[in-house]
Amino acid sequence: MTDLTQRYRDRIRDAMPAARDELATLVAFRSVADPRQFPVTECVGAATWVRDAFADAGIDRVELVETCDGSRAVIGHSPAPEGAPTVLLYSHYDVQPPGNEDLWHSPPFVLTDRDDRWYGRGAADCKGNIMMHLLALRALRADGPFPVGVRIVVEGSEEMGGEGLEQLVAEHPELFDADLIVIGDSGNAEVGQPTLTTTLRGIANVVVHVETLAGEIHSGMYGGGAPDALAALVHLLGTLRDDHGNTVVDGLDSTATWNGVPYPEDRFRIDAGILDGVGLPTTGAVADAVWARPALTVLGIDAPPVVGSAAAICPRASARLNLRVPPGVDATAAQDALVAHLEARVPWGAHLRIDREPVGEPFRAATDGPGYAALRAALESAYGRAVGTAGQGGSIPLCTALQRAVPGAEIALIGVEEPRCVIHAPDESVDPTEIENLAVAEALLLRSLGG
Repeated sequence: MTDLTQRYRDRIRDAMPAARDELATLVAFRSVADPRQFPVTECVGAATWVRDAFADAGIDRVELVETCDGSRAVIGHSPAPEGAPTVLLYSHYDVQPPGNEDLWHSPPFVLTDRDDRWYGRGAADCKGNIMMHLLALRALRADGPFPVGVRIVVEGSEEMGGEGLEQLVAEHPELFDADLIVIGDSGNAEVGQPTLTTTLRGIANVVVHVETLAGEIHSGMYGGGAPDALAALVHLLGTLRDDHGNTVVDGLDSTATWNGVPYPEDRFRIDAGILDGVGLPTTGAVADAVWARPALTVLGIDAPPVVGSAAAICPRASARLNLRVPPGVDATAAQDALVAHLEARVPWGAHLRIDREPVGEPFRAATDGPGYAALRAALESAYGRAVGTAGQGGSIPLCTALQRAVPGAEIALIGVEEPRCVIHAPDESVDPTEIENLAVAEALLLRSLGG
């Protein structure tokens, strides 16, 4: 370990207890970017906290910028010393809804210590990454002015599609001008294994509405003859998988393979929490299925609940479908294909309406530039291990927006969200050693780029 690595290690390790308290404060904001679920004041509070924290960390100009979707982005900039590059650090403060809180073993918005991890909604995705950035900047600032230019972008509606920030990027690319963009919204293959994410699938969601009757009718009097909207929806959804469980959408290739590091099935089963005896719905390797091929997930269904349901035929039903789009496939074309597939297969002439959600394009990073070389070296020094590369099945639409707006910038994805974090699920958590190690690596990166 170099003297510089040890210096940053000592500073960041000493700061971890205070960082835990700060993360607890940030997690306590129920910053779900959906006013139907939580008050807007929760997101405003989180945005204000983030703005003030980066200002205190030494960023010269930090402000809240309201975007077209009503969310507030935290935008900051400390100009580069003469001849030094500029690095943009990204994260987001909005979180997924907690879902059924009865499934959590501790309150979702109370950061809780258990099994050497910190539990809470957003602890990993993505408030833990905000703390990573803050710790790195504070460790650097202790030596004086930043050695590079630093831009801060912390988004407020990423989990709801990120449309607001994407439009801000398109309208004001100068706010995002940088030589290297570090997206803090990814993770290592496992705790302690530094990993660069080099590809992301895009996203092309739709909401499907099926209607067959003017209203509910008695299942005893009319069942067998009257068309059941819920049965029609189930039939329609069934056409999106083959007998092996592979996603099948007319016009989309479901046979691509992943050429990078593999994802061993035994580890995947543990990471995903797959029950004993349950098979995988794919005929390909795990890495093919989660990183290289389209994947269709039913996110939710509107239908009568079991408790309180009547002996009646359902007149209407809806489902929200999540289509993940692999690199090399246009997300809008994929959404068009999904819509056409559904329209061609709706049974019994049922009335079908499809609402399209905003799409996010897939992403593939260029990894041969000086920023990537510096980042690899920093990660190896911080972790004491060689750096691996992996794909990610999730989507960050901002990456492709930044590629268009800042074509000369390198874009790298790192973060604290290793598989045990179970982001988006009950009992989301973060391993604090990942926050520490990545903060050390980021501080080393910024110092090395500054010469």
